[in-house]
Amino acid sequence: MDIKLVILVHVLGATIWTGGHLVLALGVLPDALRRRDPSSVAAFEARFERLGIPALLVQIASGLWLAHRYLPDPARWFAFDSSLAAHIGAKLILLALTLALAVHARVRLVPRLGPENLNTLAYHIIAVTVLAVLLVVMGVGIRAGGWI
Repeated sequence: MDIKLVILVHVLGATIWTGGHLVLALGVLPDALRRRDPSSVAAFEARFERLGIPALLVQIASGLWLAHRYLPDPARWFAFDSSLAAHIGAKLILLALTLALAVHARVRLVPRLGPENLNTLAYHIIAVTVLAVLLVVMGVGIRAGGWI
């Protein structure tokens, strides 16, 4: 498989995932919090999941493929003994945190979404958005010579 195509698919997935969460966190959520009405968040989530979840799955698959391509020994992914290993390890840690928050929100918060747990969901949304941006930053670091 051509690495350029995999990178393109990975970046498109990141664009969808991160962009969608930025729209949710900065566009939809503030109004919902002001009105104490989670309906706009629930409506956005329902529409976004059809595109966002597949985009996340594409990122996971392409990201693991790229990690293996760049650093073939998975044991080194958390070695943090080189800039590349540090970026891959950081991305995997950020991904694990993202998945934990997303699963918790999907299983525990969204099914019972109401004014009483909107603030808790807001913290999840903000955290997932920050993690998404950090994942993009780490990805750019891999291609641009490193941040860490």
